[in-house]
Amino acid sequence: MKIQKIFHYAYIIFAVLFVYDAISKWSDNRNGAYMSLVFAALATFMFFFRKRFSKKFEDRNNQ
Repeated sequence: MKIQKIFHYAYIIFAVLFVYDAISKWSDNRNGAYMSLVFAALATFMFFFRKRFSKKFEDRNNQ
């Protein structure tokens, strides 16, 4: 279970990296920057989705 929590925060780290990549590409390549922003949004969504799903799974096991 502990390793699963580490992967939750890895999604946030990837989201930050993709936002940084988008900012660095913004003036040169807008299409690449938009793609990085899409990946950042996807990583953020996955963080909250996986966190919620694992909480439901833990609650079910505790009953």
